[in-house]
Amino acid sequence: MATSENHLSKLLSSSVLIVVGVIVASIGRLIERVIVAHWFSPQLYGEMTIALAIMTIGATVSLVGLNDGIPRFVSRYDDDRDVRGVWLFGLGFSLVVSVLVSLVLYLNIDHITVALFETSAATDLLRLFILTIPITTGLTVGVSALRGMENTRYKLYTKDLLYPCLRILLLVALVAGGLNLASIGYAYLVATLCTVVVVYFLSNRLVRLVGPVRTHTRELLTYSAPLIVTMVLSILLTRMDTIMLAQFRTSNEVGVYNAAYPLANSLLMVISSFGYLYLPLTSRLDADGERDEVTSIYRITTKWIYVLTFPAFLVFTVFPDDTLSIFFGSGYTGGGIALAILSVGFFTSAAAGRNRTTLAALGHTKAILGVDILTLALNFVANLLLIPTYGIVGAAVASSGAYVVRNLALNLVLWSKCDITPFASSTNRTYVVLPLVLFPVALGASRWVTLTLVTLPVFLVCTGLLGLVAVVLAGGLQPEDGALIEFVEGALGIEMPTIERYVP
Repeated sequence: MATSENHLSKLLSSSVLIVVGVIVASIGRLIERVIVAHWFSPQLYGEMTIALAIMTIGATVSLVGLNDGIPRFVSRYDDDRDVRGVWLFGLGFSLVVSVLVSLVLYLNIDHITVALFETSAATDLLRLFILTIPITTGLTVGVSALRGMENTRYKLYTKDLLYPCLRILLLVALVAGGLNLASIGYAYLVATLCTVVVVYFLSNRLVRLVGPVRTHTRELLTYSAPLIVTMVLSILLTRMDTIMLAQFRTSNEVGVYNAAYPLANSLLMVISSFGYLYLPLTSRLDADGERDEVTSIYRITTKWIYVLTFPAFLVFTVFPDDTLSIFFGSGYTGGGIALAILSVGFFTSAAAGRNRTTLAALGHTKAILGVDILTLALNFVANLLLIPTYGIVGAAVASSGAYVVRNLALNLVLWSKCDITPFASSTNRTYVVLPLVLFPVALGASRWVTLTLVTLPVFLVCTGLLGLVAVVLAGGLQPEDGALIEFVEGALGIEMPTIERYVP
């Protein structure tokens, strides 16, 4: 028990910094989209999201699965020669691939714009995004090495704070200066380049980049090879609806849909906070033969991810139009139904916990590949059937359904191969009591309340506290929650004996 609490305390300590980083980065992305959505028309906003999807897919292909492989192997070595070898080989290999990917996209830019875009302004933006792909790859590899060394502070300073803040400042300056849609591309290019320089400068303090190396090429590529496909499939799962909407419908509809999508995607904010150190920590525990500790940490983090995410899920499903109006304006409220549907799919990822990361840490990358192929195939067929007729609602149904299937399949594989599930008596009570208590309250309130920028945070806090009380009274706490309570008490400088007495 003490061992589980020690590992959990370390994960929580890192998660405070990561929560700050994830919140800042997520808010930064949202502010960036809100600026573009308000400054440009829904049509041009939609074209920006299409170009961004192409860049994201290109950068994911360029990483060839090494963004998971590098932290896994770096966390297992103590010798700087091994760490440096894994890091530098991963950087060199992925940069070569990224240059090839960018070249292919650049040479085919005319075909891409004819197929997916409606305005000429998108061509310049796409060209800049393509040039940014190798720099983005270098940034991701640097952050992956920091993750393997279990350093949260440098990642917070660079990827989560510097990168989004620079993008926003540059975007505002360029747009205010009269530059067209291409200002977004210049903001990404310059911000990424500056952040890469800072990442490698700080990383050199931990492990000097110049020195003897001992590569583990075969092991790293053997592990990462299946992830090459799974990473691409995962990003296609998140971007396929945008690409297919661009193919079958108008850029205006793409814009409205991509106002709903990032809001629904923000439901993954809490699970992302636990993810930075989760993979290297569980990988190290597995290497030490402590599989029971992996199970314990997976269960308790899943339960609290569910609890902390539920209030936002409630808002997006009960007040979707109000939410879109608050962030993007009344011109985007046509995506309300899509937001509610997408939220269901993203919330299943929060409710299922870090199932994919756990399988990756335990070495079951081929199983992940199989699940991702199945999910992407279902998503493609559903999008193909639904988007031409139902537009953004069809895209939302296809994507949400794909996430539900994906999480069910991943948890089934995790149970069958590793005998790990998120279920325990306290977790089961938590899963049941929150919707039973909070949904009637929210549905009743929706008849009388319209959410605004002022009332939205009040509603989130009130439902969050009500949900926490419900979990405590329903017996949703377990012995390991003592570590969480002690951590919160230490952070706030207060004691909470009322809650402590409910911990078994």
